[in-house]
Amino acid sequence: MSKSKEAAAASAVLEYLKKQNRPYSATDVFSNLHKEYGKTAVTRVLEELAQKGKIKEKVYGKQKVYCADQSVFPEVKDTEMKAMDQQITELTDKVHTSQAAYKKREAELRDLTSSMTTQEAKAQLAEVTKKCSQYQEKLAKLKSGGKTITKEEKEKVYKEHEAMVKQWRKRKRMATDMLDAILEGYPKKKKDLFEEIGIETDEECNVKIPQS
Repeated sequence: MSKSKEAAAASAVLEYLKKQNRPYSATDVFSNLHKEYGKTAVTRVLEELAQKGKIKEKVYGKQKVYCADQSVFPEVKDTEMKAMDQQITELTDKVHTSQAAYKKREAELRDLTSSMTTQEAKAQLAEVTKKCSQYQEKLAKLKSGGKTITKEEKEKVYKEHEAMVKQWRKRKRMATDMLDAILEGYPKKKKDLFEEIGIETDEECNVKIPQS
């Protein structure tokens, strides 16, 4: 390494340690300077700066740690230390609050992106309603003395009917939740919203969810 390059490395290392004012190993300094200077050069510069008394060197077994000479910094009064501690506490609280808010918004976004659109919900609700009506009609015929079916067929019909009714309730609840969310920011009445986007309720169609 040329003398000018080495001088630049020494200046960069010294400035970095002063700015951060915390202990680092040679590997840390090398990485944190984005590997602008070779690791061997950084290690040599750190050792030379320590020998000249410009930085402090601590040895822990085979590990060497370097930090800025604290005598170059102005003395900090107790009141200033307390003020900085208070500021750190306040900033930490703000970070935690921001992180919590971010997680909440992230969860809301995930729920919204995974939910069905209004059109999809309407289509599925219509499909479930149609199937439920068909099963109700079929059950009515069977109960009125129509064609006899086996026990297995009967159980299958009842299970499918129960599943469809559950889906009906689920889809209706989802649609209601989505509409309520829209109505929170909608300037008009619920009836106006339904007319605007073309929603027909079960009541308007004279349809009721069967009792379990």
